[in-house]
Amino acid sequence: MYPILFEIGPFTVYSYGLMLALGFLIASWIMTKEYKRKSLDANLAGNITLIALVTGVIGAKVLYLLEHWNHFVADPSGMAFSPGGLSFFGGFLLATTSIYIYTRSKKINFLTVADGTAPGLMMGYGVARLGCHFAGDGDYGFPTDLPWGTDYSRGTYPPSEALRNFPEITGRFPNGVVPDTILCHPTPVYEFLICALFFFVLWKYRTRIATTGKLFMLYLTLAGLERFSIEFLRINPRVLFGLSEYQFIAAGLVLVGAIGWRLLSGRGRASSPS
Repeated sequence: MYPILFEIGPFTVYSYGLMLALGFLIASWIMTKEYKRKSLDANLAGNITLIALVTGVIGAKVLYLLEHWNHFVADPSGMAFSPGGLSFFGGFLLATTSIYIYTRSKKINFLTVADGTAPGLMMGYGVARLGCHFAGDGDYGFPTDLPWGTDYSRGTYPPSEALRNFPEITGRFPNGVVPDTILCHPTPVYEFLICALFFFVLWKYRTRIATTGKLFMLYLTLAGLERFSIEFLRINPRVLFGLSEYQFIAAGLVLVGAIGWRLLSGRGRASSPS
């Protein structure tokens, strides 16, 4: 793991921050191509990316701090200004709301923008997840014997800390301490691969789905399914019925996507000539 790539004087380049920035750049590039195809203002992609970057990071950090409130109270500045510690769903919700408000103020169809954003957002998220892998920040999964199991001992959140609240795992080791060198599922890499696959699905069907908004609903469904599935391997705490908080949020995305798809399908049939 390489949480810090290099240092130049007082400046430190973190692998997480670099991959996050790369994810935004890739998403913006794909969005620009899609916006042009949809005859949207060429400058719109840059504006949307800037809004998503600012509000996304704020939302992701706020949700992360709320989730780790006790740690935040103990070390407010350290938690608030740490290079990592972001929760995607918080960023997604605030950024989506902000973009909706922006498009309404500019009298632009939000669903048209959302459709043009969906493929790039899927790919950008996958690339950013690689930053979690390189940082070893606790977004990895449970121990595994698979040949691609990864050593996260040099990460910012080693397994001895990340797994200490899972007695079914700590009970296997002396004094209940999981060795930092234990091999774990590289779930951020899994997410990158799944997101790359889903990107190609969205990219393929972006010109075949005629009804505005349905591509975004497909994105919500795929993104929710991806996160719901990967959580079974990740080390996030289980809150109810053996499921994590993120699985309930992901299920909500799937539900919104499925309902939205159905409603838009009905609207499309209603507007079709008989």
